[in-house]
Amino acid sequence: MSTNVMNSFSLADKTVLITGGAGLYGSQIARACAQAGGSVYVTSRDEARLEEIEENFRRDGIKVNAIPFDQEDLGSISSIRKKLEAREGKCDVLINNAVARTMSHYNDSLETFARSMAVNATGLFELTRVIGDWMAEKGSGGSIINIGSIQGMVGPDPTLYEGLPLNGLIPDYFFHKGGMINFTRFIASYYGASQVRCNCISPGGFQTEKNLPEFIQRYNDRTMLGRMAKADDIWGPVVFLASDASQYVTGTNLPVDGGYTAK
Repeated sequence: MSTNVMNSFSLADKTVLITGGAGLYGSQIARACAQAGGSVYVTSRDEARLEEIEENFRRDGIKVNAIPFDQEDLGSISSIRKKLEAREGKCDVLINNAVARTMSHYNDSLETFARSMAVNATGLFELTRVIGDWMAEKGSGGSIINIGSIQGMVGPDPTLYEGLPLNGLIPDYFFHKGGMINFTRFIASYYGASQVRCNCISPGGFQTEKNLPEFIQRYNDRTMLGRMAKADDIWGPVVFLASDASQYVTGTNLPVDGGYTAK
């Protein structure tokens, strides 16, 4: 038992793998895990961008390793364990953050839905199985964190988009993020005896410069805190679930949404 509770939040001596680590949530998750002391690896489908991704973190004084990975390619999934095994010998934390947004509206082609399924369902499952089995074999536990969404918890609200050139009725995203929550419970149960934990974080809407003022106001009015998410709102929950501070927490879904889903 740690003599100081703050020590339990440290990720020192932990290897952290974050899929989609250069994206909207991935980059802030990587920064948080690195600042907490973890040896952090982020993935990108574009091998030409690996050095650029690492340099972007270095400019902020943070060491993050970028490795090639394509969650749609089963061969890429099977090889990622070998890559980490060669460099670290283990993986203590897997953060499933990569997501394919292939559909743009309800009547998109079935091909776009199938591609979404390949990445967000089949690929997610296989990567979790590859890394989860490895964690279980090592016998030292581990933490798997799925980055979900409030859109996996509630249905779409068309009033947020009325009169705006926006469309929030995207079926594949709701399908996968909803499934991710119960998949989290399944993985927590399957690996529980091996002390491998699995939890889900469901963030709310993240404010960017692309958001229209009308949409922001409508969304803000839906939340208890009266605002969309900021860049650092997801940091604390991720580090908590990745660290030993949450060693008795598994099978949960944590909304990080300013009260959107509780209202």
